[in-house]
Amino acid sequence: MATDANTTGNLPLATSQRSSRCAPHRAHTRRQAGSDAGTTGQTDGYPHLRQAVADLPDAPGVYLFHGQPGDLPLYIGKSIHLRSRVLAHLRAPDEARMLQQTRRIEHIRTAGELGALLLESALIKQQQPLYNRKLRRNRQLCAWQVVPGSPLRLQLAAAQTVNFATTPQLYGLFASRHAATEALQALADRHGLCLSVLGLEKGVPGKACFRHMVKRCAGACCGQTSRAAHDARTLAALTDMQLVCWPFAGAVALLEVCPLDPQFVQYHVVRNWCYLGSAPNLAQARQLDAVAAGFDADGYKIVCKPILHQQTPIIEL
Repeated sequence: MATDANTTGNLPLATSQRSSRCAPHRAHTRRQAGSDAGTTGQTDGYPHLRQAVADLPDAPGVYLFHGQPGDLPLYIGKSIHLRSRVLAHLRAPDEARMLQQTRRIEHIRTAGELGALLLESALIKQQQPLYNRKLRRNRQLCAWQVVPGSPLRLQLAAAQTVNFATTPQLYGLFASRHAATEALQALADRHGLCLSVLGLEKGVPGKACFRHMVKRCAGACCGQTSRAAHDARTLAALTDMQLVCWPFAGAVALLEVCPLDPQFVQYHVVRNWCYLGSAPNLAQARQLDAVAAGFDADGYKIVCKPILHQQTPIIEL
């Protein structure tokens, strides 16, 4: 089943049948003429999926493995070459159980890789497929926050209580408090920071901590390094982890043009690093603008670099 992702606000998606819009005519003809035989060979272990694979285009998009009718998808993935990627699943022995359960493969076309990444992430959070793990919504998301004042103090901030898109001096995106603490401990090891000064261990004022005795702490705990110098080193160590505040007043649309068909364009709407949907023109894109339900770490990771490095045209809505 083919779906066009040209309008994807308020998922589930609005659909239209344009399954081969972005695929060159000669590639489509070649597949019809000769490559179906190759598909047959590669689907011998899963004959019930043969036609579904043959119908997949070699173009960007998202694919969904469905089990029994009415059930949620088993797996959702993305690729810039849909057909090749699904065939790779069929050759993976460790995915045999999922493929035996699959009864239908649906695909949704996107203009390019950016749209596929955004749509895959949104659909996984919405539909919670059985075999997807990494992109599910994380309700324990947290970051280290620098508390204003001197001496420097760090505290954990939760995404449920702090707006990660607009709050300055947030560092790192962590799936849990444990992961955040481990990351800060690793940072301390690399930069000679004191865990007791950072608040991760209890210490006796003026007395060297154990890590200083084994030369893993520069001595802020016992006066060998000043607190000001330790604070400056901490901020410098945290720099590469700093979250970027949303740089626009409101929502923006990221324009993506299909490399195989310049007439297939999508405007991906983002506000506060959260993906709100895609549309085929600016008028429909403006209708997708809304207040995001919460900070989306995956959306941040997907669009931060394209926006900051201006890798795609950006239109403020």
